[in-house]
Amino acid sequence: MKQETMVNRRVNLIAALMVLNLSSVWAQGTTTEENAQTNQVHADHAYHSAQTEQKRREVKPGTKSMPAPANVSDEMRAMPGMDHSKMNHNAIPGMEQGDKSDTVKGSGHDMNHGGATSGKANDMSNMIHGSDESMSMQGDSAPPDARDPHAYSDGYNFGPIPRPKMGDEDNFGSLLVDRLESVTTRNNTSVAYDWQAWYGQTYDRALIRAEGEIESGTFKNARNELLWAHAITAYLDTQLGVRYDSGKGTDRGWLAFGIQGLLPYWLYVEATGYVNEQGRTAFRLETEYDLLLTQKLILQPRIEMNIYSRRDDTRDVSSGLSNIEAGLRLRYEIRREFAPYVGVDWASQFGSAADNIRAAGDAAEDVRFVAGARIWF
Repeated sequence: MKQETMVNRRVNLIAALMVLNLSSVWAQGTTTEENAQTNQVHADHAYHSAQTEQKRREVKPGTKSMPAPANVSDEMRAMPGMDHSKMNHNAIPGMEQGDKSDTVKGSGHDMNHGGATSGKANDMSNMIHGSDESMSMQGDSAPPDARDPHAYSDGYNFGPIPRPKMGDEDNFGSLLVDRLESVTTRNNTSVAYDWQAWYGQTYDRALIRAEGEIESGTFKNARNELLWAHAITAYLDTQLGVRYDSGKGTDRGWLAFGIQGLLPYWLYVEATGYVNEQGRTAFRLETEYDLLLTQKLILQPRIEMNIYSRRDDTRDVSSGLSNIEAGLRLRYEIRREFAPYVGVDWASQFGSAADNIRAAGDAAEDVRFVAGARIWF
């Protein structure tokens, strides 16, 4: 009896162990299947989110988004295997149907994303960025509606208020008497003058220049010039005009052209060429330099020479280098506008002019003492 009871217990224990083992295996299988289904759901959800975000970015501003169809999950699952090279982009609105490169109108981008010509679904090498119409580079012609950069802002002007003037638009004038002096030689005394006046603007002005000598109340010689001066630098003008000689001998007229102003190192220069109706030519050069001994005491060396193509005995002019004057003047500027001076000059005639002067009993070469004043305003 006891032996039968022991057998029954063993059989029940074995049966319980088998049932417990089967339950564990069944539970494990069920968990694995549920995990697989959960992972699939998460994967579908992630893919769906990515596609939805892509669709949202592709929606143009101002348009309404369309609701997704009910079977979107099935379509999304099918999209990873889709061949983009088979897609017909010609049906997209804004695409030109007859253009083989499927270029969007006005965009300048070639939208052929991997067809039979590219061999790759995502080949970007066929995209053409920029056309002449959409991406013109700097330096091209301005558009027809471009604003004039020289016009007043937004078309506004000064109205009833007079337009302001710049400094170089006003007219100014000045008079400079560079030399007004008494000239003393061994035989006589005369008065010499050298002055110029101008009126105009900064770049263009009218200039009158005069130089001569008065002896015994009459003009021994006189040179008068009326010139148009045009500034080519801040310190140098070009000149064009006429010259008229009077006094002793035959009066003559000339066409004048030259330069006047300050060269480097503050060397003042007047270089002028002349031509007249008889075919005569002449050249005149005058240079000055102001050497400041103090702020008010100034030593000025000066040289002047005249060259002619033909001799003119009535005016004591010879061909070639006709005459030269070189001197030193020491002036003291009581004011900048008024400065008395004293000095010494060496003057000489050459060629046929010197011969005529000697024949008349005068010296062709003189040392002259001068005293005068320099004035400007």
